[in-house]
Amino acid sequence: MKYFKYIYSLAVVSLLFASCKEEVLDRSPLTEYIDEEFWRNENDLRLYGNSFYTNYFVGYNSSFTADYTPVRGYTFSDDLTSKNTQAAFESSVPTSRGSASEAAAWMSSYAGPTWNFAWVRKSNIFIDRVETVAKPNISQDAYKHWSAVGRFFRGFEYSRLVRVFGDVPYFDHELLDNEKAELFKDRDNRGLVMDKVYDDFKYVLTNMRESDGTNNLNRYIAAGFISRFMLFEGTYQHYHGLDAARAKKYLELAVEAGDLVMNSGKYNFSRDFKSLFTSESLVGHPEVLMYRVYDAALTVTHSIASYSNGTETVGVDPNLALVKSFIVNDGKVWQNSGVANATSFSIANLAKTRDPRFEASFMDVPTDASATLLYGYKFAPREALTFIGKTYPPAWGSNTNTSDAPIMRLAEVVLNWIEAKAVLAQYMGGAAVSQADLDKSVNAIRNRPLEAAAIAKGVMKTAPLMLGSLPNDPARDADVPALIWEIRRERRMEFVFEYSRLLDLKRWKKLNYMDFSTNTDALLGPWVDVKNEIPIFLTAANANAKNIKVKKLDGTVVTYNGTNADAMVGFWVVINGNNRNVFTDRSYLSPIGQTQIVDYQEKGYKLTQTTGW
Repeated sequence: MKYFKYIYSLAVVSLLFASCKEEVLDRSPLTEYIDEEFWRNENDLRLYGNSFYTNYFVGYNSSFTADYTPVRGYTFSDDLTSKNTQAAFESSVPTSRGSASEAAAWMSSYAGPTWNFAWVRKSNIFIDRVETVAKPNISQDAYKHWSAVGRFFRGFEYSRLVRVFGDVPYFDHELLDNEKAELFKDRDNRGLVMDKVYDDFKYVLTNMRESDGTNNLNRYIAAGFISRFMLFEGTYQHYHGLDAARAKKYLELAVEAGDLVMNSGKYNFSRDFKSLFTSESLVGHPEVLMYRVYDAALTVTHSIASYSNGTETVGVDPNLALVKSFIVNDGKVWQNSGVANATSFSIANLAKTRDPRFEASFMDVPTDASATLLYGYKFAPREALTFIGKTYPPAWGSNTNTSDAPIMRLAEVVLNWIEAKAVLAQYMGGAAVSQADLDKSVNAIRNRPLEAAAIAKGVMKTAPLMLGSLPNDPARDADVPALIWEIRRERRMEFVFEYSRLLDLKRWKKLNYMDFSTNTDALLGPWVDVKNEIPIFLTAANANAKNIKVKKLDGTVVTYNGTNADAMVGFWVVINGNNRNVFTDRSYLSPIGQTQIVDYQEKGYKLTQTTGW
């Protein structure tokens, strides 16, 4: 079902043409939604349930809208660098941080929503109407399924709110305007809230249908998201030292959800990596649990492929710190790999020596369209690059792109699963991770087939990760065991430009990576011979500005002065690149707006500010 195109038009029709009485004078208003007459059957429930899809299953969003999108939305992390001073963390309490609207609202520096409980209310209404109105009119199977759908979306929203704000008020039913004490209750502890979410998700895994039609929410899709949310909260609780018992409980549910998907036999890694992000249709893709359909004929298009087309400027681009994290194809880190040219950081050599996801994610030549000279083209096909300097077709230009977007895919599920298992084993008495576990997760991903075009460039599959010979990475943090470090590396390679990096740093308590005064590789790009690879920068104006620089292996920085073109060989120094403003641990969570706090006070209630703010 192409739900993303039809939801709102169907909803309008349903609301405008509410059921009519036999007597003309007793007919319900045709321009108003009649609550008690809507929840008549499963079709009504499906219509209401589908209205959640574009809020939660965003994909590439639509037109130029960037909320929750890869490339354009998730741009705030240690993987990406811009010219000049880096985007700052929030430094003061905002005037307002709230809304009662269902319109999309999110904050890129927190990768989540504002202080808004409209979608919690919407899901609570759904759950209530299934229970109190629809239940007598539908089968027991339908009742369980739609109750599970409502509880899934409630858990989804609270998972997002908690990871942004920490403690939030928990509402488990529809509140009326006169219920002031509940409407203006203070924040509940995040553990209490996530225990409620845990209960909702347990219900979902037991009661949601295993299949509810093509590309509709089902138990396996829900399980994929549950593995995401429970991994986040379980590791956040652990690494931030909040509650060991809850951390264990949530991580065990992440494993359970992953097991459900992985043991179903429905999904596999039999298609190449790039096909996930550049296909006009993801119907039947063996790795995709759910996708969003785009179709120019129905004016549902996006712009994400355009920002990977080799020409369009993104503004924040992949840096040397990210590049150095990519494993060499012999399964070792660059410092001790036996692969020829493994220590070379020229883009051409990186494409040949690193894990195949490097070549599939980045152009293999430097370009001034990137602040770091390394350009991400993960979301555009190879063919798009043939249009550089020409007019792009609608599929890869402007906001008329029609490639389908993966919403939930198997790689995320297995990486959530293996990390949850590893953390449980390392810290919480869980069963030890086995080689079979790695073979079902990390190594299954590494064994994806390669495209012919990649093979022609010399790209090779990466050797499997072996428990008996884990990479010896001299850059590994002392407080992170080698296995968990390698699982984190796998996530970084797999999800570059996608949703997870900032959230991963927050849950691991590693926001310090965002401090480029200590993470100095983040202000550099790959190794480049400026004169021979990208001479466009060697101009008199740049010589006068003294802004074209390279950094040698010994740390010496050479600045172009108009006469030393031959010396301009080294790691590219991002033009005028500077660290972001100083930040502290309070940046793990968002403050609440002053307007919201005052609003509570004026009504005789108290809303507690986020710790540290």
